[in-house]
Amino acid sequence: MAGGVHLNNTQTKKCTSLPPYVNSNGWLQDENALTASLPVLELHMFAIFLISHGCHFILKRYGIHILVSQILAGVIVGTTGLGHQSDYTKIFLTIDSKQILGTLAGLGYQLFGFINGIKMDLALVRKTGKMAIYSGILSMVIPGVLGGVTERMVSKYWNLERLDKLSLILVMLVQSMTPFPVICSFIGDLKLTNSELGRLGLSSVLTSEMLTQVFALVAFFIGIAYKQRAQAAIKSVIISVAFLVIVLYVVRPAMFWVIKQTPKGRPVKDVYTDIIIFGALASGALFHYIGLNVFLGSLVFGLAVPAGPPLASAVVEKIECVVTGVLVPLFMAMCTMEADLLKIDFNDYILKSTAIVVFVVILAKFGAYLVPLLYFKLPKQDALALAFLTSTKGIVELGSFTYMKELGVCSSSPPPPPPPPSNFAIVFSFCFELDHGQILTEGMFAFLVITVLLSATISSIAVNWVYDPSRKYAGYQNRNIMHSKELRILTCIYRPYNTTSIINFIKSLCPTIQSPFSVSVLHLIKISGRASPMYISHQMQKKTVSLHSISGNVILSFKHFQQNYGEAVSVNVFTAISPPKLMHEDICTLALDEIACFLVLPFHKKWLVDGSIESEDPTLRTLNCCVLERAPCSVGILIDRGNQVKSIFRDSSRGPSLLAAVIFFGGNDDREALVLAKRMSQNTNSNITIARFIPSTEEPEINRDSMLDSQALSYIMQDYIENETVDYIEERVGDGLETSKTIRSMLDKYDLFIVGRRKDIQTPQTAGLDDMNEYPELGVIGGLLASMDTAEKYSVLVVKQQVAL
Repeated sequence: MAGGVHLNNTQTKKCTSLPPYVNSNGWLQDENALTASLPVLELHMFAIFLISHGCHFILKRYGIHILVSQILAGVIVGTTGLGHQSDYTKIFLTIDSKQILGTLAGLGYQLFGFINGIKMDLALVRKTGKMAIYSGILSMVIPGVLGGVTERMVSKYWNLERLDKLSLILVMLVQSMTPFPVICSFIGDLKLTNSELGRLGLSSVLTSEMLTQVFALVAFFIGIAYKQRAQAAIKSVIISVAFLVIVLYVVRPAMFWVIKQTPKGRPVKDVYTDIIIFGALASGALFHYIGLNVFLGSLVFGLAVPAGPPLASAVVEKIECVVTGVLVPLFMAMCTMEADLLKIDFNDYILKSTAIVVFVVILAKFGAYLVPLLYFKLPKQDALALAFLTSTKGIVELGSFTYMKELGVCSSSPPPPPPPPSNFAIVFSFCFELDHGQILTEGMFAFLVITVLLSATISSIAVNWVYDPSRKYAGYQNRNIMHSKELRILTCIYRPYNTTSIINFIKSLCPTIQSPFSVSVLHLIKISGRASPMYISHQMQKKTVSLHSISGNVILSFKHFQQNYGEAVSVNVFTAISPPKLMHEDICTLALDEIACFLVLPFHKKWLVDGSIESEDPTLRTLNCCVLERAPCSVGILIDRGNQVKSIFRDSSRGPSLLAAVIFFGGNDDREALVLAKRMSQNTNSNITIARFIPSTEEPEINRDSMLDSQALSYIMQDYIENETVDYIEERVGDGLETSKTIRSMLDKYDLFIVGRRKDIQTPQTAGLDDMNEYPELGVIGGLLASMDTAEKYSVLVVKQQVAL
């Protein structure tokens, strides 16, 4: 079957066969194996994935987004690269192969819109501050105005034709948009999701995106009425409004019903997630029927899914891997395969005009974001990083340019991908007759692909160079127990079983009316099913279905704890939903906000009653290490080796309610541990033993550190020696082996061991223990207590004093 393609008054005849030849008998038995569509598709996918991941393996070291590698893959396997080989073109760049790849990529783009609809948290718009609102609005209006003025000027200067003017207007409008999916993807890939910069960027972009969607829909219906007739526009409006009503008042309540039917801690049934995915595809088909694009239908349906676990997370986890890992790279490659970079010729007036308009719009967008941020006194480095970040281009713009390139081409050409929602290309396609030529020439399209490539590359490098997220955690003030007049504790809950051990530890600090303290509790949950991280205070929150069900037990436990102690302790509970790799930012940020002087982290292992390990989570270990490196205050890692069974608080009639030992060698961390032990010793029902380990082979060296050690020991002993709540013993040891034996002999005598981290400090008492340390982040003694093979039940607190600048 033959089809003719008319371009520039020339006709090119291309042939295809029906029905399509899908499978072959293999290369050894069939000479025409590569004419079958399935092998060609598989080779296409293999080449795209191999090249894109190979490029990303190199570029990721410079912080460059994977989108750049996907564009490069499309350019290499497309017209610019291998497309100049005639044998390759006959096999891989035929109409059949493009149609199959385009259909698969179009499906991925539709599902990509659905996923981003789920991740959009519209509540973020209501919570957005003035800075995000102004920057979001100005970044859309200013580039559009300046771009429009520039288009008029260059059109008049070079006396451009009507179709060329339309091309410039469309390019200007697409460049003026700030699509949420693009910026969300960049923020996540650059690991800025949990930073203040990332949150501000998502808020401003979402504001801009919502306004863009409203204007685009209004303009679209006007376009229908302009080109066709008012009756068609009214019909489209009625169907669209009916769809929105059904989604808001039928579909969304049904999804909340599904959440209520799902038991806590149990996954959502597959039948519910399958129905939701089917609904997204059906929504796209409906929007296609009324003349809108399938991307927008799936996006709107995704907005109806309640963000966060359990429903949204289940849907996203089910399809995100395939969509973002397989289908989206195919879409990116398919869009750039048609770009022939050799067609870029700046002697062409339309290409010159396009370059000028694009430059003005990008510069205007950058300035429109930067000026409001500086006006609200955002630090210059952060403002520059955010301006670079929100000025970048990505998948939505690339899809728009590909769609516009195909406008005006006759129906025998491969169908263009579905246009993205955040542009006005569709509107103009209705308002103007486009059957007399292409909106974008080959040179314009290739140039615009290069602009997307350079934008993504420059933004990635600039943001990584300008923005340093660890800067905000710099310790310019002393935030530790030793120098704080008021004890302010921040503790984290990773898993539900952490709650009991954390509360027992806080009780050991003896809160009283005379010596009260405050506790901030942060319940950390892995993000899934939303784009922006969720951070909420349960003392001020309104009713939140998903969050309240997850953090309910933690809130209830600490509420009872506060009720038992009354005014002696104040408790604030927070929940943070974020990626595990970025949870340390939530922890450090809250430590700064709450002016905490001591941060308590649970250990990443859980022990059974018999002393064996029940579970181990390497992700939590990495998280603890990140916090230790960046924390703006002192840090303690609490290791619970089955001590919840042997409770810290026993019946006081049988002796002291708490038996704790401070393993003291000397140094800043050990002195911080002593101050914490002093706080515990205020309880007359507790007994604190300070075990000082002294080298037996040589006389102790007298220096500033040793004098501070002696002063700290005297300070705690003088206050409480009359109450007999503090004991002091000295252990003389020759090396690490003797130290290990001595500590092992103490395991059955104490409930809690408090040790300093003392990382990378070499002393005769610990000689030889470094080589056997399984947990370097705990220091030598902390690692020893955590890794001992014993059935004894005890807790260990490893203390690291804040390092002030």
